[in-house]
Amino acid sequence: MAVTEKHRDKITEAFANPATITEALAQGVRDALIKHKQAGNSIVVWRDGKAVWIKPEDITLG
Repeated sequence: MAVTEKHRDKITEAFANPATITEALAQGVRDALIKHKQAGNSIVVWRDGKAVWIKPEDITLG
């Protein structure tokens, strides 16, 4: 799919506001954490140079 000028303008506009991108990414992560917790799925996080499994009941959404 070719990128039209209209799409290019929207992309440029989005990247001109880093706060909007950060907010969208944070909301996406929150949504994923909620879904994992609801489904009873663990997640993996990086802590102190190691991959650590977090049980669904220990997932915090704060």
